[in-house]
Amino acid sequence: MRALAVTPIHLPPDEIRRRQARYDRLAPPGLTVELRDVGPAAPPSLEDEASVRASEKAVAAALAEAGDGFDLAFPDCVLDPAVPDGPAAGGLPVNGLLKLSSMHLSALNIRFGAVVRNEAIGAELDRRLRAYGLGGNLAGIAILALPFDAIADTAAWNAALGDAVGVLAKAGATAVINGCSAVDVEDATPAAAVVDPTALALRLLVARAEADEAVTGRSAA
Repeated sequence: MRALAVTPIHLPPDEIRRRQARYDRLAPPGLTVELRDVGPAAPPSLEDEASVRASEKAVAAALAEAGDGFDLAFPDCVLDPAVPDGPAAGGLPVNGLLKLSSMHLSALNIRFGAVVRNEAIGAELDRRLRAYGLGGNLAGIAILALPFDAIADTAAWNAALGDAVGVLAKAGATAVINGCSAVDVEDATPAAAVVDPTALALRLLVARAEADEAVTGRSAA
């Protein structure tokens, strides 16, 4: 099964390579992920409402031009830009990392929180979760107040993560979604489990394909 991932922001080649290597590590057997940069029309980072909306528009355009050779696609972003509200009407199925991971947690009756880099991302994540009908499962969203460079700095991100997870655990969260698709997280906080939405979503995509194959007898590969 081949998946196309599209970045939400315009990134330099070295960051594309870092993120691609992360997908190569995380993809379960049976799944190959190809990461593509969304292009220069997209913002270089998500810092406010305007950049979030510009990202959504750019991702939608990139997904529409995906071409052949893929079984599915998804934005390389926990905000699920351009992910449709319902099933795909035709063409390449588009999935959401947040949608897959948060609905899985909710199906298990897990009350969860989330951590995000800044206020704008937090507001959009909250909007997305409530649009998915999961507001009742959400214990809260903690703002880490980190610069964009922290995404590629595992130590800096995880240093800020611990206190935020503790706060969300006190609010009732037993799991915390790490609100960035491109960060390697260390689940070393006993207060609540830290969920990597990318890793979880990739496993769910493979499990879904295997279930579909068991029912239909057709492989997605």
